[in-house]
Amino acid sequence: MPPALLKAVVADAAGRIFELEKYRAVGMSAGRLEPLTVPATIPMPYGSELMYLPDRRPVVYNLEQGRMEALKENPHAPGEPVHPVAVFNAPGHVITQVCAYREAPGARILPLFSYGAVGWHRGRFRSAALCVDREPRQDLRRMRPEAVAQGIRTVRKALPDNRLARHLEHCARVYGCPAGKNFFLGRYEAPLPTARQCNARCLGCISLQEKGDIPCSQERIAFTPSPQEIAAVALFHIRRVPKAVVSFGQGCEGEPLTAAGVLEAAVRKIRAETDAGTLHLNTNGSMPSVVRALFEAGLDTVRVSMNSMRRPCYEAYFRPRGYAFSDVLKTVETGLEMNKFVSINYLNLPGFTDTPQERRALFRFLKARPVHMIQWRNLNYDPMRYLEAMNRTASQGDPMGMSRLLERIRSRFPEVRFGYFNPPKT
Repeated sequence: MPPALLKAVVADAAGRIFELEKYRAVGMSAGRLEPLTVPATIPMPYGSELMYLPDRRPVVYNLEQGRMEALKENPHAPGEPVHPVAVFNAPGHVITQVCAYREAPGARILPLFSYGAVGWHRGRFRSAALCVDREPRQDLRRMRPEAVAQGIRTVRKALPDNRLARHLEHCARVYGCPAGKNFFLGRYEAPLPTARQCNARCLGCISLQEKGDIPCSQERIAFTPSPQEIAAVALFHIRRVPKAVVSFGQGCEGEPLTAAGVLEAAVRKIRAETDAGTLHLNTNGSMPSVVRALFEAGLDTVRVSMNSMRRPCYEAYFRPRGYAFSDVLKTVETGLEMNKFVSINYLNLPGFTDTPQERRALFRFLKARPVHMIQWRNLNYDPMRYLEAMNRTASQGDPMGMSRLLERIRSRFPEVRFGYFNPPKT
């Protein structure tokens, strides 16, 4: 018996989402279209968000005609427009298919989200995704607003004049930042944003978009905290949280290595007070000598962001200024040489990440540089525009599927951990 198919879901002009009885949901991976099945999907994770895509027509599978179809209107209400529906999955889940659609002429670029395929089956939404990290670090059910507000009052009493703590209040309250909320809730990982500048111009930068075609998700920090302010926030978190992590390199800042002097002084101040906690750096890896100095000062772990292990594709997305792809590789090598825990923040998209060219480049990278962990991050960028940028840069083959790719990596490199969150040092 063939696997059960998911019903297609679409939205009307007002954003109301509904299923289509005689049509089935379709996922997209580069140019490949495939109906979504129950075995290849999971119940939509809690905390995921549904969204409809303007300027686009949903691609669905017409059961009666046995073919793919890009809908111009609601088949059950002629003349009524319909739009594709995508899911922005909760943290810890890798999308395996993108929402299937066709762009209308003059379609605007999509905002900075990931656009996973979704369908409806037996009274619930199902996502084309797989889980790589079950830690409830960003489970919204465990972030009650009243508890966050109480945590803010507690921090204000402890750090009344700390500008960084006030900035984190804004992140938690205005932007709903889960990392900021966790700081005030006294658990897991505390963010330490510092850098106002960046030496890359990432296509999907969430804190600065120079052309203005894409709205930023959050504003970049407007000041550089002092080493004293950074250390005070970090020590407050470390002293009250078992297995605490504090991390430089957040969505509300540029590249932390551009504030190297402040970071190194802060790390030394923290380590002069305590050996507890994990001091972590999220970075683009552009300055390996600075990373070495930070490790020597007391930094414990590093996570280097990459969308590809092929230089042309990396440069097409990150658009580096003043550093080279070789510097990124050297940063990874520096961490491994110094026996530090090294992760890759792997920005992935079905139809690109799972192509033969990308898989071979990743395998060469992992063989030469055996990192400890791959943190899988769904690329928050318009998927068609991203593929266009990558195709202009290098050739791409037929994708094998994200599930098969992860299975291949596990089989070939069983010592590499999969995850989403920065782990505490062991």
